[in-house]
Amino acid sequence: MKRARVQTVLFVCSQNRLRSPSAEQVFSRRQDLEVDSAGTNHDAGNPLTAELVAWADVIFVMEKAHRSKLQRRFRAVLGDRRVVCLHIPDDYAFMQPELIRLLETRASRHLPALPPTQEPHA
Repeated sequence: MKRARVQTVLFVCSQNRLRSPSAEQVFSRRQDLEVDSAGTNHDAGNPLTAELVAWADVIFVMEKAHRSKLQRRFRAVLGDRRVVCLHIPDDYAFMQPELIRLLETRASRHLPALPPTQEPHA
């Protein structure tokens, strides 16, 4: 049986300290995804780069402003990559249960369905 290609997913917020690192941690449990996170601000924990944009199959941004910055700064490498806005405001702590629920609900609908044998919270 041939193994499906792993999808690369990038999560983006402003500082890469709360929302996008939480998303990276939540979705890193999935074996069918390779995930990373970055911030749009220059002083972010992991600043967004052209290399990260080029690496990703799909990019999730937390707010419309992140999508605008992404499109403005990285138009040349963005190409036809899917960019999805999750509409999650900067109101949550790192790995806050409400944030995790929002991330799982809003991002999962844009990702491949979990294989039947893979539990999301293993």
